[in-house]
Amino acid sequence: MPASVAKAVRGEKGKPGRKPGRPRNNGKLKEKILDAAEIAFSEGGYTGVSVRDIAERAGVNQGLIRYYFDTKEALFDEVYKRRGGLLSGHRHVLLDRLLEAGGIPQVKDIIRAYLQPQWDLKHSGEAGAAFARLQSRLHSESEEHAMRLRKEVYDASVKRYVDVLVQALPQIPRRTIGLRMSFLVGTYMFMLNDLGRIEDLTEGGIHHLSKEEMLDNMVVFLSAGMQSELP
Repeated sequence: MPASVAKAVRGEKGKPGRKPGRPRNNGKLKEKILDAAEIAFSEGGYTGVSVRDIAERAGVNQGLIRYYFDTKEALFDEVYKRRGGLLSGHRHVLLDRLLEAGGIPQVKDIIRAYLQPQWDLKHSGEAGAAFARLQSRLHSESEEHAMRLRKEVYDASVKRYVDVLVQALPQIPRRTIGLRMSFLVGTYMFMLNDLGRIEDLTEGGIHHLSKEEMLDNMVVFLSAGMQSELP
């Protein structure tokens, strides 16, 4: 840890106007810790990563992590909400655009608007890919913790999409659309993390799908499922 930062964490005497113990470049340091934690948690999950591991990755003292986040759980939550909030916000924006066009959107357009931000994020670089892995790992964490985070980050946008799908598919009960939305989430999370057996199941016919090819195929498949007749 740089001497200047360590001194700042301890506090400097004789310099009015600054809260004792607050690092000078706290914004940059905090983002550095969040970036390092995002990669670490995506690789080892919440239980498999220690505060010491994250401190070493970020090149900071463990005390600095406690200073900003207090606990490992609080750090994990902020990591998740930072990028998950952007993802959810992007979904709101795309749905707003569909609704501003007038009339009830087509099901395929609603589903594409829901999926597009996730695919854009995954292909935005190392951080986006790490967050995709982190989303998958959240399912292996304690149900109470995972449920709380998912509800806080995603519930508002998901429920808006369900509302619009109910309007687009009046012949299908809301409870069924909610159920099918859970199928949709499970499917895209599986494929998002490259867990599918595409090459095996196509007998080598498909080795790789581009971002747009994958998205196009998923939109067609999931739209058909959402609109299918009741069992």
